[in-house]
Amino acid sequence: MVVITLQRNKCIGCNYCVELAPNQFQMSKKDGKSVLLHSKDKKGFFTVKSNDDIIFEACDQASKACPVNIISVKHI
Repeated sequence: MVVITLQRNKCIGCNYCVELAPNQFQMSKKDGKSVLLHSKDKKGFFTVKSNDDIIFEACDQASKACPVNIISVKHI
């Protein structure tokens, strides 16, 4: 299982996550910040749990590219 977490309130809208993992992230037209698709919000932390291990690589690259380090990707 893969767990992806986005701390959206700290997003600066650089768009790296969307470029590297377009199936998991998109930019909000309202505020220009990243949105983690199909996520659940818990106190500003948006989380997705998926059994699809294929998404790990792209999301891990997005996490490493994020200049403000607000994306967490873990295998559990």
